[in-house]
Amino acid sequence: MSTIHPVLTRRRLLAGLAAGAAGFLAPRAVAGELFAQADLRGGHDADLAGLLPDAIDDQSRLFQRAIDLAAAEGRVLRLPPGTYVMSNIDLPDGARIAGVPGATRLIYGGRGHGLMAEGARRIELSGLVLDGANQRLGSHVSGLLHLRGVAEAILEDVTVAGADGHGVTLEACGGRVNACEIFGARLAGIYAVESSKLSITRNVVRDCANGGILVHRWSAGEDATLIDGNRVMRIAARAGGTGQNGNGINIFRAGNVMVTNNHVSDCAFSAIRANSASNIQIVSNQAIRSGETAIYAEFSFEGAVIASNLVDGGTVGISVANFNEGGRLAVVQGNLIRNLTTNGPYPAEYAGFGIGMAIEADAAVSGNVIEGAPRWGVLMGWGPFLRAVNFSGNTIRQCGAGIAVSVVEGAGAALISGNLFDTVPGGAIRGCRWNEVVTGDMAKTGAGKFTHLTLERNVAA
Repeated sequence: MSTIHPVLTRRRLLAGLAAGAAGFLAPRAVAGELFAQADLRGGHDADLAGLLPDAIDDQSRLFQRAIDLAAAEGRVLRLPPGTYVMSNIDLPDGARIAGVPGATRLIYGGRGHGLMAEGARRIELSGLVLDGANQRLGSHVSGLLHLRGVAEAILEDVTVAGADGHGVTLEACGGRVNACEIFGARLAGIYAVESSKLSITRNVVRDCANGGILVHRWSAGEDATLIDGNRVMRIAARAGGTGQNGNGINIFRAGNVMVTNNHVSDCAFSAIRANSASNIQIVSNQAIRSGETAIYAEFSFEGAVIASNLVDGGTVGISVANFNEGGRLAVVQGNLIRNLTTNGPYPAEYAGFGIGMAIEADAAVSGNVIEGAPRWGVLMGWGPFLRAVNFSGNTIRQCGAGIAVSVVEGAGAALISGNLFDTVPGGAIRGCRWNEVVTGDMAKTGAGKFTHLTLERNVAA
């Protein structure tokens, strides 16, 4: 034990020097904690590799040697509390690094990349704070933590802050990201592309400049990522656009993805946006104060279940659109949509803003409650793009008008049955040619010459 005392003395000296550098201090480890670290079963103590918490110097070389040695021996590299400055760390297969949650801080020193792994079978990180210090990343990575081709990437209780790009990039990875906090990224908090059986659960992703959780593929295909129980908030769209940025949870070309039980608030565009994502399930989420459409299934998808979500705020509550691009086949059930606005993040196009729900093709829509849509409760079809919509058993109240249903030549069948309309001064069911209202209230007069429509048992209070 006596050989440890000189190391402790040197630490105290370096910690005293580091105290003058703002932002570099972290909680100290006492001698008893260091002994405990060394005794942990399966562990490789950072002190044995020469790493020193709170040292001013960059410790990249020592850190790389320590993690290489620990991985080669099949051990966990356990880091005590403190700050470690490092860059260009390549994680070998089997790398496992554990710190003290909130107290073990790895500061990116610039000049390339932070932590990176490629082609590994398994990488595990837990209890760490990765701080990018807003320093530029090299062009060969897109995330402060960038894992590529890792079969099982395990991130538990990791905090990622101040990334110049994405906080975490997972490229062709499986595994799980659980109970992490990611904030202050210049791009998105989590960017997962070409995933295989990935789980993203119980994380906090906040205050990112262009996206929250992104699950993408380079070409449409099965992905099967689970996104459950996350809290996503305050996502901006600093790179601009009309929806490619500023989304809390964004699914692009990824099939068989489940988005469940998430709380998403204050996003510049959508809380949950699924683009060309077939067999998507968006169930039991909260979408609060969205800047544009709150929940979106758009473009060339086949199959969407959007159920039991609560939408409070946005310009459109739920949109299942783009039959012109092949977007079709949906169940929209048991959602609550309220407090929408006509004020969007860009000049209104097409049907405009202030709409509770938009629906187009091959869909069953039932048991939804829409309140406070200033323009339309429901936009059903757009020009000839309407087919096989069953809209039954819904409640629409305190909206500018109830349903705008397309009566353009070529529009397909729609059943509007057993719905309740309350306080819809513009009428309960109106026929439209795109944005032009061309009928009276068909809830009172019937569908008349529009044989593609079946209206029955609707009640206008």
